[in-house]
Amino acid sequence: MRTASGASAKAHVPTLRGREARTALALLSPTLVITLVAVVLPLLWALMLAFQRARLINIRYTGLFGRYTLDNFAYVLTEPGFWNGLAVTLIYTVAGTFLSIAGGLVAALALRDRFRGRGLIRAAVLLPYVAPVVAATYVWEVMLSPQYGIVNELGVRHLGWDRPIAFLTQAKGEFLGITVPVALLTVIAFEAWRYFPFAFLFILARLQAVPKELDEAALVDGATPTQRLRHVIMPQLWRVVALLSVLRFVFTFNKFDDVYLLTGGGAGTEVVSVRVFTLLTARDDIGAAAAQAMVLALVLVVFLGVHLRFFAAAERTSE
Repeated sequence: MRTASGASAKAHVPTLRGREARTALALLSPTLVITLVAVVLPLLWALMLAFQRARLINIRYTGLFGRYTLDNFAYVLTEPGFWNGLAVTLIYTVAGTFLSIAGGLVAALALRDRFRGRGLIRAAVLLPYVAPVVAATYVWEVMLSPQYGIVNELGVRHLGWDRPIAFLTQAKGEFLGITVPVALLTVIAFEAWRYFPFAFLFILARLQAVPKELDEAALVDGATPTQRLRHVIMPQLWRVVALLSVLRFVFTFNKFDDVYLLTGGGAGTEVVSVRVFTLLTARDDIGAAAAQAMVLALVLVVFLGVHLRFFAAAERTSE
């Protein structure tokens, strides 16, 4: 009996691994609870609404055991405006992502070496990113105004423009005999200007960690600046650029406030996130808005799956 009781007491003594597991669970539980309340539950609620005919007038009657249907998805996918909005969103996302990363790369390379005033210029580069979006969009609206904007004033006086250009309300215009989407290019330019400091920070941090011996050896071997960039610097940056590409793609694809504050989604700039907002507020169609948001999320999941697959393949190849 004594032996049995001793063995039982020994079995109930917490092991080091068990104590570590309980401590880890206790430390993670606040994050898990916040994620459950702030992310998982709203996502499940939106998914449930996407399969119900939920409008603002009858939202109180929707619930877990409501009448589920695919009508919202059929409406969203068969509406011509959705596919046009998706095309506009992809153009806006790809162009904005590329230009913001390219701008961050150029700025990081220009501010990599030491010179007088470098710290002040680096801080100034971050202003577009840290400035409130309302203030930034207001400044652009004033600058681009066809009545009193400085851009149109300089264009008419010194660049030979026939008349001022309504950058934020003109859907299309002629440039060198080519029809271009004026408002869409404007919001893309704003996206690149506002978020290139984000890429600048990532790329500059990686550049600071590149061994100087590599660059010095290439310089001694007579490599041109272009060759040094292509064969020395860029191989050190491709992982950071790949990470920035997926981050900026996701953020830009979901972007709402920049486009809405600049154009309200008009003049050919109605991205899918603005369409979700319009369905939710102007039409009070909560079910259709939730369905369109789910389609938007599915497109992002597909993109992330493709990106991670090719990125993992590239990692294995490089190893």
